[in-house]
Amino acid sequence: MKHVLLLGLVFCGGCVSGAPQFEKAMRLKGGEDLMRVESPGWAAPCVADIDRDGKPDLLVGQFNKGKIRVYKGQGDLKFAAGEWLKAEGEVAEVPGVW
Repeated sequence: MKHVLLLGLVFCGGCVSGAPQFEKAMRLKGGEDLMRVESPGWAAPCVADIDRDGKPDLLVGQFNKGKIRVYKGQGDLKFAAGEWLKAEGEVAEVPGVW
């Protein structure tokens, strides 16, 4: 495994040097509203194409009750209004470890 990492660093050359460059921060909207998380505000975002339509969807896990809000991707960083992830017709909750 060390050899693979070393070879990767040798062939990559300058790609590991310097500070990363990021785009300017922006607030995303779900539908017409800004995306927000419930109090206490700890979120766990994830991007995945959950409906397999070729557009990335945004899933935002909420610390409060372990719920997940799903924002369906519409392309060009636009998302539909968020809906809670449901299982058997009820809002799904991931049990916490606290």
